[in-house]
Amino acid sequence: MSRQEYIRYTPQRASVIGGKVIWRQPEGSPIVDGLPQIFWADGLPWREANLWLMLQATQARKDIATIKSKSASIYAYSKWLEEAEVDWRDFPTRESDRCLVKYRGYLIKSRKANLIAPSTTSQRMRVVIQFYRWLRHTSLLSPEWPMWRESFINIKRSNEFGLERTFTVNTTSLSIPNKSTVGEKLEDGLFPVSEHDRAKILEIAQSLAPREIHLMLMVGFFTGMRIQTIASLAIQTLENAVEDPATPELYRLAVGPGASPPVSTKNDVTGHVWITKSLLDELIVYCYSADRLLRQAKAKPENRDLVFITRRGNPYADRNKDRSPAINVSMSTLRKIGRKHGISALKVFKFHQTRCTFATELARLAVKAGGAIHAIGIVKDALLHRDESTTIKYIKFIERTPIKISMANDFTKAFLGVTNESDNVL
Repeated sequence: MSRQEYIRYTPQRASVIGGKVIWRQPEGSPIVDGLPQIFWADGLPWREANLWLMLQATQARKDIATIKSKSASIYAYSKWLEEAEVDWRDFPTRESDRCLVKYRGYLIKSRKANLIAPSTTSQRMRVVIQFYRWLRHTSLLSPEWPMWRESFINIKRSNEFGLERTFTVNTTSLSIPNKSTVGEKLEDGLFPVSEHDRAKILEIAQSLAPREIHLMLMVGFFTGMRIQTIASLAIQTLENAVEDPATPELYRLAVGPGASPPVSTKNDVTGHVWITKSLLDELIVYCYSADRLLRQAKAKPENRDLVFITRRGNPYADRNKDRSPAINVSMSTLRKIGRKHGISALKVFKFHQTRCTFATELARLAVKAGGAIHAIGIVKDALLHRDESTTIKYIKFIERTPIKISMANDFTKAFLGVTNESDNVL
């Protein structure tokens, strides 16, 4: 099976000096750490794919997280090519026999079987099409028959103020639409948990999960921080907390690349997050506990100041990544515990729902205290949203909740009334 590796790539340019070939790094060409490279099962590199990924980093100047995301899609394609025994240059006369058409069918079949998410399905096909566009543009691949049919479609997008705009984009017959779920969606398509379910989740985590997981859930539920921010919190960050001038029970933590020490945030937003004094005190006590000090002793020097460290001394998440394999494993274990104890809220619970829950509760309190207009600014600052469009989703969600509750109550009353009348007739 094909494999993916990461290298430290240093751009080099050859020049002849004194009859000798000298290789030097061109000025302004940065070294790329963690450049992904794909190799076939026989050990040979996929040269075309690796060249495309390298150019994405050096010429297009894409950030390494974007390149790794694209590489993951190409890597998935390479694994399918070997498993299906299909050549990536195979474009015969019959359209259904072409490699890209076959791969598209495989992705759709996997999506229907719930093996991959709809967004992942669309992403993988989109990246593969981008790769083949580049192959065609550079004449590295010139099949006799067309690889796809081109067309134009209109797409609606909301700007940072929540206003919709329509864009005309080029698409292909191979593109797989991401079928969006009908209805309201908050960040990442997740929904908040109720106050009762939140209490149950924290109770079971405190009793049966590691202390670190319980504390991270507490931080998520009561500060709204993302996992990448929680995982990069330093002891100094907690000790530098500033009391909020409005109330002595609230403190403000400086986060973002501009904070000292820096704390990772999505889109490198610098700002402050609220944290209650009781939770802050509990975290500081944990930082100097025997359990954490044992983990700190195993950590590398650059990770020893982190608040949360795994048992092996590693960070819970890579810096600048809003995902954590360690947290995913812990959440999977917590869901199993929840199923065993009959806690329905944990069946499909994801860590990011802690952020949704905090944001929803904060929006509810802010709307109640000062109205929707003032609530937008408060929630936006507390959640470190880059623009207001995401914040507005929470405000709309809160404003619609009483309407839905009222409708549900009226429907229930009407239904029970009809049922009672039917019983009387019988």
